[in-house]
Amino acid sequence: MQTNTLSSVGFWKPGAIPPFFSFGEMIAVMENVREPVHIIRKSPEGSMGLGHKGSISPSGNGSSSDYMLMATLPAIYPEWLGDRTFQEVHKLRFPYVAGAMYHGIASTTMVIEMAKAGMIGFFGSAGLPLPAVEKAVFDIRSSLEKSNLSWGINLIYSPHEPALEDAIVDMYLKQGVKRISAAAFMRLSPAVVRFSATGLKADPSGNIIRENHIFAKLSRPEVAKHFMEPAPKKILDLLVSQGKLTQKEADIAAHVPVAEDITVEADSGGHTDNRPLPALFPTILSLRNEIVQQYGYKRPIRVGAAGGLGTPVSVAGAFSMGAAYVLTGSINQSAVESGLSMEGRKMLAKAGVADMTMAPAADMFELGVKVQVLKRGTLFSSRAAQFYRLYTSYDSIENIPQDIKSKLEKEAFRAPLEKIWKETRDFFLKRNPREIEKADKDPKYKMALVFRWYLGNSARWAMEGDTERHSDYQICCGPSIGAFNSWVKGTFLENPENRTVANIALNLLEGAAVITRAQQLRTYGVPVPADAFNFRPKPLI
Repeated sequence: MQTNTLSSVGFWKPGAIPPFFSFGEMIAVMENVREPVHIIRKSPEGSMGLGHKGSISPSGNGSSSDYMLMATLPAIYPEWLGDRTFQEVHKLRFPYVAGAMYHGIASTTMVIEMAKAGMIGFFGSAGLPLPAVEKAVFDIRSSLEKSNLSWGINLIYSPHEPALEDAIVDMYLKQGVKRISAAAFMRLSPAVVRFSATGLKADPSGNIIRENHIFAKLSRPEVAKHFMEPAPKKILDLLVSQGKLTQKEADIAAHVPVAEDITVEADSGGHTDNRPLPALFPTILSLRNEIVQQYGYKRPIRVGAAGGLGTPVSVAGAFSMGAAYVLTGSINQSAVESGLSMEGRKMLAKAGVADMTMAPAADMFELGVKVQVLKRGTLFSSRAAQFYRLYTSYDSIENIPQDIKSKLEKEAFRAPLEKIWKETRDFFLKRNPREIEKADKDPKYKMALVFRWYLGNSARWAMEGDTERHSDYQICCGPSIGAFNSWVKGTFLENPENRTVANIALNLLEGAAVITRAQQLRTYGVPVPADAFNFRPKPLI
């Protein structure tokens, strides 16, 4: 096999800074990504080195003291790692998103701090009542309205509560929310189509102007297809007939994708298909290319990456696959702006990459749907798994053997199940009375609601830091938090009290830029030391 060698493109003369050939010296130059770097060698047989600053002359004009110039790599900025249109459309400095962790774990403070850092954060509205979500919108707008910075909020798929989903979208539109993260959708709903299409118009040149933006977070190609294609005519016609869209908005919506930002979610916390990003991302990227060609879109569909991104190496890898932006979630739960309690954040800070497991989900318990949660330091996952086994084995609470039921009351519920049912009944009579009507007719469904009491409250206990319920904490997270903890060990970010979302994000992006530079140099034949791929966190703000 023939070995390709680089030819000299000129000569390089050092200035005040000498050339670098040792590993230690080269690493320092590699980390200075905001300056061009010259790849040099003393002779055709000599080893590769790096030059910084100095002067360049064309071939034939060099002297015996000059070095052969093999290539010059321009500066790299973390801002440039993704798709430039992403920052242009959303008015951001960096191609970085903080995900919308439910129950306000992705808090208003987190969203505000991300906006101030030139990134975008989505408030975690899933699981919160409408008044609480509306207050969060008000708080974020009040803090950022004078700055014109970008922010967003979650919209969780609610197939069993379409009226609630519609009411939330109605509030978003009235309050001027411009960006939502559409999560857990398996198909399009009228509410999400309404948000996408509202405000669509064309300028005098025929260019389509989009007022509202959807970030569709998904992990399956068939779901991605729904969001990449134009909204179905049936849904658009329904919204027009209801007076929720104008005919002009519907006509334009029939020619543009529902979402122009698709977040490919790999092995993540919470609801996840546990798919590896290197397999999932190219699949959906290829689908994007097919759909853009099929419909002849003039506006781009950007594809971002999420899930498992907890180190600069993984972030650099996502960008190298073509990600327009990256989204982090689990690692932000350990940040000071997180809605998770300090006790919960300390537990996350000790987690390794294997300290997660799958457990039954509260919102889809009866279907056997699972979420990825922290296993270390909590009994939640084993208890939740036992509840599901009991649900599939018995038709009612009364049929559960008394010894098992007594143990549940003592260790997990810490109260008689009759009392738990009363609390559950009171909750749903206010939230959704139809659930109680169904439970009164179906003892098995009543049992499911009782088990869901524990699953739902376990997340609340973790957020509130209930010390008496420490062993029952439900903390949704993926393996990225374990990778993150390993990366920051021995640095200022090891302590959860120093973990701010901005410093986490800036270090990941800075490190990704350094690693990208190191890989570029390696492809040019430079003997890049292994430590060049081990960027260490440092205070950046």
